Amino acid sequence: MDHLCKATAEDVRVYAAVTTDLVEEAARRHCCGALATAALGRVMTGALLLAANLKNRECLTVKFQGDGPLGQIVADASADGAARGYVVHPEAELPLTNGKLSVGQGVGRGLLSITRFTGLKEPVTGTCDIFSGEIAEDLTRYLFQSEQTPSSVGLGVLVGENGKTEAAGGFIIQPLPDASEETLSRLEKTIATLRPVSAMVKDGLSAAEIISEILCGFSDVHILSETKLAFRCQCSRSRTEEILSTLRDEDLAQLAEDGQAEVCCEFCGEKYHFTKEDLLAIRNIRERLAQKERLP
Repeated sequence: MDHLCKATAEDVRVYAAVTTDLVEEAARRHCCGALATAALGRVMTGALLLAANLKNRECLTVKFQGDGPLGQIVADASADGAARGYVVHPEAELPLTNGKLSVGQGVGRGLLSITRFTGLKEPVTGTCDIFSGEIAEDLTRYLFQSEQTPSSVGLGVLVGENGKTEAAGGFIIQPLPDASEETLSRLEKTIATLRPVSAMVKDGLSAAEIISEILCGFSDVHILSETKLAFRCQCSRSRTEEILSTLRDEDLAQLAEDGQAEVCCEFCGEKYHFTKEDLLAIRNIRERLAQKERLP
Protein backbone atom coordinates (compact mmCIF):
# COMPACT_ATOMS: atom_id res chain seq x y z
CA MET A 1 0.00 0.00 0.00
CA ASP A 2 1.32 3.44 -0.94
CA HIS A 3 2.21 5.53 2.09
CA LEU A 4 4.40 8.36 3.38
CA CYS A 5 6.33 8.56 6.66
CA LYS A 6 7.73 11.56 8.49
CA ALA A 7 10.66 11.18 10.87
CA THR A 8 13.31 13.13 12.76
CA ALA A 9 16.74 12.17 14.07
CA GLU A 10 19.11 14.47 15.93
CA ASP A 11 19.20 17.65 13.76
CA VAL A 12 17.54 16.14 10.69
CA ARG A 13 14.05 15.54 9.35
CA VAL A 14 13.22 13.03 6.63
CA TYR A 15 10.10 12.31 4.62
CA ALA A 16 9.93 9.07 2.60
CA ALA A 17 7.20 7.66 0.39
CA VAL A 18 6.28 4.50 -1.50
CA THR A 19 4.17 5.44 -4.53
CA THR A 20 4.21 2.41 -6.85
CA ASP A 21 0.46 1.91 -7.12
CA LEU A 22 -0.51 5.55 -7.67
CA VAL A 23 2.20 6.00 -10.31
CA GLU A 24 0.95 2.92 -12.16
CA GLU A 25 -2.61 4.23 -11.90
CA ALA A 26 -1.58 7.55 -13.45
CA ALA A 27 0.35 5.76 -16.19
CA ARG A 28 -2.65 3.53 -16.96
CA ARG A 29 -5.10 6.42 -17.08
CA HIS A 30 -2.91 8.46 -19.44
CA CYS A 31 -1.59 5.52 -21.52
CA CYS A 32 1.99 6.54 -20.68
CA GLY A 33 5.05 5.02 -22.28
CA ALA A 34 8.02 4.13 -20.10
CA LEU A 35 9.63 7.59 -20.35
CA ALA A 36 6.43 9.44 -19.44
CA THR A 37 5.73 7.02 -16.58
CA ALA A 38 9.16 7.68 -15.07
CA ALA A 39 8.90 11.46 -15.43
CA LEU A 40 5.30 11.82 -14.26
CA GLY A 41 5.89 9.37 -11.42
CA ARG A 42 8.84 11.37 -10.16
CA VAL A 43 6.90 14.65 -10.31
CA MET A 44 3.88 13.19 -8.51
CA THR A 45 6.05 11.62 -5.81
CA GLY A 46 7.95 14.87 -5.36
CA ALA A 47 4.68 16.78 -5.05
CA LEU A 48 3.45 14.42 -2.33
CA LEU A 49 6.69 14.80 -0.37
CA LEU A 50 6.45 18.59 -0.57
CA ALA A 51 2.76 18.54 0.39
CA ALA A 52 3.61 16.55 3.53
CA ASN A 53 4.74 19.85 5.04
CA LEU A 54 1.33 21.47 4.51
CA LYS A 55 -1.59 21.73 6.91
CA ASN A 56 -4.93 19.97 6.48
CA ARG A 57 -6.90 21.01 3.38
CA GLU A 58 -3.87 22.76 1.92
CA CYS A 59 -2.44 21.62 -1.40
CA LEU A 60 0.14 22.46 -4.02
CA THR A 61 0.83 22.15 -7.73
CA VAL A 62 4.23 21.26 -9.19
CA LYS A 63 4.68 22.18 -12.85
CA PHE A 64 7.61 21.39 -15.15
CA GLN A 65 7.31 23.50 -18.28
CA GLY A 66 10.22 22.12 -20.32
CA ASP A 67 11.05 22.17 -24.02
CA GLY A 68 11.63 18.39 -24.22
CA PRO A 69 9.39 15.96 -26.15
CA LEU A 70 7.31 15.13 -23.05
CA GLY A 71 5.96 18.68 -22.89
CA GLN A 72 4.47 20.10 -19.71
CA ILE A 73 4.25 17.82 -16.66
CA VAL A 74 1.88 18.80 -13.84
CA ALA A 75 1.08 17.19 -10.50
CA ASP A 76 -1.27 18.22 -7.70
CA ALA A 77 -0.86 16.90 -4.15
CA SER A 78 -2.56 17.57 -0.84
CA ALA A 79 -1.62 17.13 2.80
CA ASP A 80 -4.06 14.23 3.15
CA GLY A 81 -2.08 12.09 0.69
CA ALA A 82 -4.08 12.58 -2.51
CA ALA A 83 -2.27 13.13 -5.81
CA ARG A 84 -3.10 13.49 -9.47
CA GLY A 85 -1.11 14.52 -12.52
CA TYR A 86 -0.63 14.45 -16.26
CA VAL A 87 2.00 14.77 -18.97
CA VAL A 88 1.12 16.49 -22.25
CA HIS A 89 2.82 13.91 -24.50
CA PRO A 90 2.57 10.55 -22.71
CA GLU A 91 3.56 8.68 -25.86
CA ALA A 92 6.99 10.34 -26.22
CA GLU A 93 10.02 8.03 -26.08
CA LEU A 94 13.79 8.51 -26.39
CA PRO A 95 16.77 6.13 -26.67
CA LEU A 96 18.19 4.97 -23.34
CA THR A 97 21.14 6.84 -21.85
CA ASN A 98 23.68 4.46 -20.27
CA GLY A 99 20.91 1.88 -19.97
CA LYS A 100 18.52 4.28 -18.20
CA LEU A 101 15.43 6.18 -19.28
CA SER A 102 16.39 9.63 -20.58
CA VAL A 103 14.08 11.63 -18.29
CA GLY A 104 16.29 14.73 -18.35
CA GLN A 105 16.18 14.91 -22.14
CA GLY A 106 12.48 14.16 -22.13
CA VAL A 107 11.78 17.11 -19.84
CA GLY A 108 14.33 19.47 -21.38
CA ARG A 109 15.02 23.01 -20.18
CA GLY A 110 12.50 25.61 -19.12
CA LEU A 111 10.75 26.67 -15.94
CA LEU A 112 9.83 24.83 -12.74
CA SER A 113 7.05 26.39 -10.67
CA ILE A 114 5.43 25.35 -7.40
CA THR A 115 2.16 26.94 -6.31
CA ARG A 116 0.95 26.53 -2.74
CA PHE A 117 -2.75 26.89 -1.93
CA THR A 118 -2.82 27.65 1.79
CA GLY A 119 -6.22 29.27 2.22
CA LEU A 120 -4.93 32.80 1.76
CA LYS A 121 -6.65 35.12 -0.70
CA GLU A 122 -4.02 34.46 -3.35
CA PRO A 123 -1.92 31.31 -3.83
CA VAL A 124 1.85 31.65 -3.51
CA THR A 125 4.02 30.63 -6.48
CA GLY A 126 7.78 30.18 -6.58
CA THR A 127 9.82 29.52 -9.70
CA CYS A 128 13.29 28.56 -10.85
CA ASP A 129 14.93 27.39 -14.05
CA ILE A 130 14.95 23.67 -14.79
CA PHE A 131 18.53 22.58 -14.17
CA SER A 132 18.71 19.00 -15.43
CA GLY A 133 15.16 17.78 -16.05
CA GLU A 134 15.83 14.79 -13.80
CA ILE A 135 13.17 16.14 -11.38
CA ALA A 136 14.89 15.32 -8.05
CA GLU A 137 17.87 17.59 -8.76
CA ASP A 138 15.54 20.34 -9.90
CA LEU A 139 13.39 20.13 -6.78
CA THR A 140 16.52 20.20 -4.62
CA ARG A 141 17.68 23.39 -6.36
CA TYR A 142 14.21 24.92 -6.14
CA LEU A 143 14.00 24.37 -2.38
CA PHE A 144 17.38 26.03 -1.90
CA GLN A 145 16.96 28.93 -4.35
CA SER A 146 13.29 29.81 -3.91
CA GLU A 147 12.62 28.76 -0.33
CA GLN A 148 16.13 28.96 1.18
CA THR A 149 15.74 25.41 2.49
CA PRO A 150 18.84 23.19 2.11
CA SER A 151 17.54 19.76 1.09
CA SER A 152 18.36 16.57 -0.71
CA VAL A 153 15.59 15.03 -2.80
CA GLY A 154 15.70 11.47 -4.09
CA LEU A 155 13.10 10.12 -6.52
CA GLY A 156 12.88 6.91 -8.48
CA VAL A 157 10.51 5.03 -10.76
CA LEU A 158 11.36 1.56 -12.06
CA VAL A 159 9.45 0.57 -15.20
CA GLY A 160 9.51 -3.08 -16.21
CA GLU A 161 9.97 -4.47 -19.71
CA ASN A 162 6.19 -4.92 -19.90
CA GLY A 163 5.72 -1.18 -19.33
CA LYS A 164 4.30 -1.61 -15.83
CA THR A 165 5.54 0.33 -12.81
CA GLU A 166 7.50 -2.13 -10.68
CA ALA A 167 8.62 0.30 -7.97
CA ALA A 168 8.31 4.01 -7.23
CA GLY A 169 9.13 6.20 -4.28
CA GLY A 170 11.18 9.06 -2.95
CA PHE A 171 12.50 10.99 0.00
CA ILE A 172 13.43 14.46 1.17
CA ILE A 173 16.19 15.02 3.74
CA GLN A 174 16.45 18.43 5.41
CA PRO A 175 18.83 19.52 8.17
CA LEU A 176 17.08 21.52 10.88
CA PRO A 177 18.13 25.19 11.32
CA ASP A 178 20.41 24.41 14.28
CA ALA A 179 22.10 21.41 12.64
CA SER A 180 25.82 21.10 13.44
CA GLU A 181 28.60 20.90 10.88
CA GLU A 182 29.18 17.32 11.99
CA THR A 183 25.55 16.44 11.15
CA LEU A 184 25.81 18.10 7.74
CA SER A 185 29.01 16.19 7.00
CA ARG A 186 27.42 12.87 7.97
CA LEU A 187 24.41 13.64 5.78
CA GLU A 188 26.64 14.35 2.79
CA LYS A 189 28.43 11.02 3.22
CA THR A 190 25.14 9.15 3.67
CA ILE A 191 23.60 10.66 0.54
CA ALA A 192 26.73 9.95 -1.52
CA THR A 193 26.56 6.22 -0.75
CA LEU A 194 22.79 5.77 -0.75
CA ARG A 195 21.40 3.25 -3.22
CA PRO A 196 18.57 4.29 -5.57
CA VAL A 197 15.21 4.68 -3.83
CA SER A 198 13.53 2.60 -6.55
CA ALA A 199 15.84 -0.28 -5.61
CA MET A 200 14.79 0.03 -1.97
CA VAL A 201 11.10 -0.08 -2.93
CA LYS A 202 11.75 -2.96 -5.32
CA ASP A 203 13.29 -4.88 -2.42
CA GLY A 204 10.07 -4.40 -0.45
CA LEU A 205 11.18 -1.69 1.98
CA SER A 206 8.44 0.39 3.57
CA ALA A 207 8.77 4.16 3.92
CA ALA A 208 9.86 3.74 7.53
CA GLU A 209 12.50 1.20 6.48
CA ILE A 210 13.74 3.56 3.77
CA ILE A 211 14.14 6.21 6.46
CA SER A 212 16.06 3.74 8.63
CA GLU A 213 18.44 3.04 5.74
CA ILE A 214 18.88 6.75 5.04
CA LEU A 215 19.54 7.54 8.71
CA CYS A 216 21.77 4.54 9.35
CA GLY A 217 24.23 5.67 12.02
CA PHE A 218 21.98 8.42 13.38
CA SER A 219 20.57 8.08 16.89
CA ASP A 220 17.12 8.88 18.26
CA VAL A 221 15.20 8.19 15.04
CA HIS A 222 11.53 8.98 15.65
CA ILE A 223 8.77 8.09 13.19
CA LEU A 224 6.30 10.95 13.62
CA SER A 225 3.43 9.87 11.39
CA GLU A 226 2.34 7.71 8.48
CA THR A 227 -0.13 8.79 5.79
CA LYS A 228 -1.82 6.62 3.18
CA LEU A 229 -1.32 7.83 -0.40
CA ALA A 230 -3.56 7.41 -3.42
CA PHE A 231 -4.20 8.70 -6.93
CA ARG A 232 -7.36 10.75 -6.47
CA CYS A 233 -8.84 13.40 -8.74
CA GLN A 234 -11.17 16.24 -7.78
CA CYS A 235 -13.23 16.05 -10.95
CA SER A 236 -16.89 14.91 -10.99
CA ARG A 237 -19.90 15.09 -13.25
CA SER A 238 -21.39 17.94 -11.22
CA ARG A 239 -18.19 19.97 -11.48
CA THR A 240 -18.09 19.33 -15.21
CA GLU A 241 -21.68 20.57 -15.48
CA GLU A 242 -20.63 23.76 -13.68
CA ILE A 243 -17.86 24.27 -16.25
CA LEU A 244 -20.28 23.75 -19.14
CA SER A 245 -22.66 26.24 -17.57
CA THR A 246 -20.02 28.96 -17.94
CA LEU A 247 -19.99 28.62 -21.74
CA ARG A 248 -21.66 31.25 -23.89
CA ASP A 249 -25.26 30.62 -24.98
CA GLU A 250 -24.22 30.14 -28.59
CA ASP A 251 -21.56 27.60 -27.62
CA LEU A 252 -24.03 25.57 -25.53
CA ALA A 253 -26.57 25.79 -28.36
CA GLN A 254 -23.97 24.51 -30.83
CA LEU A 255 -23.12 21.56 -28.58
CA ALA A 256 -26.81 20.77 -28.21
CA GLU A 257 -27.24 20.97 -31.98
CA ASP A 258 -24.35 18.51 -32.37
CA GLY A 259 -26.38 16.15 -30.23
CA GLN A 260 -23.80 15.40 -27.55
CA ALA A 261 -20.62 16.52 -25.82
CA GLU A 262 -17.72 14.71 -24.17
CA VAL A 263 -15.52 16.38 -21.59
CA CYS A 264 -12.24 14.70 -20.59
CA CYS A 265 -10.40 15.59 -17.37
CA GLU A 266 -6.77 16.28 -18.22
CA PHE A 267 -5.60 15.16 -14.76
CA CYS A 268 -7.18 11.72 -14.62
CA GLY A 269 -8.50 11.01 -18.11
CA GLU A 270 -12.06 10.46 -16.86
CA LYS A 271 -14.63 11.15 -19.59
CA TYR A 272 -18.05 12.66 -18.98
CA HIS A 273 -20.73 12.29 -21.67
CA PHE A 274 -23.62 14.73 -22.08
CA THR A 275 -26.62 14.19 -24.35
CA LYS A 276 -28.56 16.90 -26.16
CA GLU A 277 -31.13 16.82 -23.36
CA ASP A 278 -28.40 17.22 -20.72
CA LEU A 279 -26.98 20.27 -22.49
CA LEU A 280 -30.38 21.91 -22.94
CA ALA A 281 -31.11 21.30 -19.24
CA ILE A 282 -27.85 23.00 -18.26
CA ARG A 283 -28.73 26.01 -20.43
CA ASN A 284 -32.26 26.21 -19.01
CA ILE A 285 -31.03 26.09 -15.42
CA ARG A 286 -28.57 28.88 -16.15
CA GLU A 287 -31.30 30.99 -17.75
CA ARG A 288 -33.58 30.55 -14.73
CA LEU A 289 -30.81 31.55 -12.34
CA ALA A 290 -30.07 34.62 -14.48
CA GLN A 291 -33.74 35.63 -14.39
CA LYS A 292 -33.82 35.36 -10.59
CA GLU A 293 -30.74 37.61 -10.32
CA ARG A 294 -32.49 40.25 -12.47
CA LEU A 295 -35.58 40.35 -10.26
CA PRO A 296 -35.80 43.41 -7.96
